[in-house]
Amino acid sequence: QVQPVESGGGSVQAGGSLRLSCTASGGAFINTCVAWFRQGPKQEREGVARIWTLGGNTYFADSVKGRVIISQNGAKNTVFLEMRNVKPEDTGTYYCAASPRASCWEWPTGDDVSWGQGTQVTVAS
Repeated sequence: QVQPVESGGGSVQAGGSLRLSCTASGGAFINTCVAWFRQGPKQEREGVARIWTLGGNTYFADSVKGRVIISQNGAKNTVFLEMRNVKPEDTGTYYCAASPRASCWEWPTGDDVSWGQGTQVTVAS
C-alpha cells in the first residue's frame, strides 16, 4: 500500500493562495480515494476535498467550495490541493489520506486508510 507524503505548507497572507502536494511514496494512487483533511487549533479533524483517481470525481466540504481545486497528475502519483482567497480559519495541519477503493462517495475512514504526516498551513490576517 502506498504511503502519502505531503508537502507545500507554510505561511500565507489572508487573501492569498496556497498549493499542497500529496505524493505516493512507493507507487501510485491507482483506483484510490485520496482526500485532504485538516485540523485547526483545538478543532477536530475535518475533510476538505477528495478525489477518486480512477474517474477523477471530486468532492468538497461546504466550507471551502468555490475556493479549492483538487487535482492529480497524469502519472497518478501526486494529488494537488489548491486553495485561493485563504482565510485565517484555514490555518491548521493538512493531512493527506489514501484508501484503495472502488469509489469516493464518502470521506475515507477505517483501517484501509494510509495517512501522511501532515503539513502545517498558517494564514496570517
